[in-house]
Amino acid sequence: MGLISLFMGYIFLSSLIFGTAMGAVHRYDFVLKETNFTKLCSTKSILTVNDSFPGPEIRVRKGDTVFVNVHNQGTYGVTIHWHGVKQPRNPWSDGPENITQCPIPAGTNFTQEIALSTEEGTLWWHAHSDWTRATVHGAIIIHPANGTSGYPYPEPFAEKTIVLASWYKSDVMEVINTALATGGEPNSSDAFTINGQPGDLYACSNETTHRILVRRGKTYLLRIVNAVLNEEMFFGIAKHNLTVVGQDGAYLKPNTVEYITITPGQTMDVLVTANQSAGSYYIAASAFAESGVPFDNTTTTAILQYEGNQTTSSIPFPNLPAYNDTDAAARFFASVKALASEEHPVNVPKNITRRIYMTASINSLPCPSNQTCTGANGNIQAASLNNISFTTPSVDILQAYYRNISDIFTTDFPDQPPMYFNFTGNVDNVTWFTKEGTRVILLDYGEEVEMVYQGTNLVAAENHPMHLHGFSFYLVGMNKGNFNVSTDPLRYNLIDPPEVNTIGLPMNGWAAVRFTADNPGVWFMHCHLERHTTWGMSSVVIVKDGGTNETSMRQPPSYMPPCSTS
Repeated sequence: MGLISLFMGYIFLSSLIFGTAMGAVHRYDFVLKETNFTKLCSTKSILTVNDSFPGPEIRVRKGDTVFVNVHNQGTYGVTIHWHGVKQPRNPWSDGPENITQCPIPAGTNFTQEIALSTEEGTLWWHAHSDWTRATVHGAIIIHPANGTSGYPYPEPFAEKTIVLASWYKSDVMEVINTALATGGEPNSSDAFTINGQPGDLYACSNETTHRILVRRGKTYLLRIVNAVLNEEMFFGIAKHNLTVVGQDGAYLKPNTVEYITITPGQTMDVLVTANQSAGSYYIAASAFAESGVPFDNTTTTAILQYEGNQTTSSIPFPNLPAYNDTDAAARFFASVKALASEEHPVNVPKNITRRIYMTASINSLPCPSNQTCTGANGNIQAASLNNISFTTPSVDILQAYYRNISDIFTTDFPDQPPMYFNFTGNVDNVTWFTKEGTRVILLDYGEEVEMVYQGTNLVAAENHPMHLHGFSFYLVGMNKGNFNVSTDPLRYNLIDPPEVNTIGLPMNGWAAVRFTADNPGVWFMHCHLERHTTWGMSSVVIVKDGGTNETSMRQPPSYMPPCSTS
């Protein structure tokens, strides 16, 4: 694979690769600094990695190891997370701020080890501190291991990466800090982007709209990443079907559709055959946002452009569902099945030893008497899991757990909500207030776990893309309404459920996942809508050591970024 160069002129990224018994080892340098970019008729400075937006790709093979030396030349502390990488026994390099490490201080560097295991397909990396992931993110491309049969579908002619993201005219850190100061909703983004460009439907963007050049009759693999901050997205290509073959670093049964629904945090591998008349065709993505909360109701575009003579006088546009088309999103999610082949088997836990029923809610916190708040009913906007709004500590939880530092967190996160009511019905007689705390879920090594996420109608019913670090899990069930413990498990898919790391919990609905707690360490669990994580829709899963070296968390590296207090 050798040296990887950026599409920009000045190369900061290097990849040194050498073989080991367990796979190749790659070394990269990521340099974070402020860079000037022009979008939407204005130039602004944004935090980037290696001067690029989106950031550089990491290209590896299954089972490889990657060392990334992160150089923070920005103005404040930052962390990097390797989204969907399980990091066996190695939470020290997972990256969420004050969960597994404290931020990398400005003017310093920190080397992280990314240990790949069973992942194969497309994942991504992103900043995991405040809202810096708006511009600090990039794809991780994991090819099949050498000596294997390769892709479980015909080899594509070429591969293209598509990264969906949010663009703000104002400084993204000011957006969230202003919202936190007032207790209200943060401003929506001003645009979405495809590979850094908003596209033809935005002022001043049509000269720089991203283009993908294709050859008629050839099939291409599109690796799609949703790095958008706060919206789930519909995505399609005019007059071209999409065959979905992978999600979140695992293969799927080929599924041909007109559009996909992809939540923040998810990745999808899609085959597209250039089988239309030579010409140009719009690629487009727009928000799926069925609730009444503010959202970016714009559409980003790129262009699929055929080689040779163009026969189309105008560029056709894909038929994407309406922003509030719940049924369209549900149909897509229901169509996703694991490949479940001999080479890519499904191993769904069936002897469940731990069941957790978890409400995901938008809530309120009381407004202080000396302050004016702009959240619901004049209070502070909050979010919770089982009515606990997560409070991020000043010392990272991993260090506190490993070194037995007291008064940082408690292990009493409840396995069920504090009270039962019609979660998805009329909740006018239910309190909207939540409790704050740093309460974590403690699991024994080897437990077979079922988590049922339950959406609620408190304050505002919304979709919630739930993500668990350190694991892939099987999505065995999903539906509207309140989960019924007697009847809904009878309809679980235990044959070919998709193995994913992020699921789209439907508005006023539920989703059930299963996994085996076989990765010791401290792992963040949160909604991947950034404003919900900021408001506290998070918790931490701690998996205890299993009693042997091979089933125990690794020792910490010689250096970890310092915390402000310890």
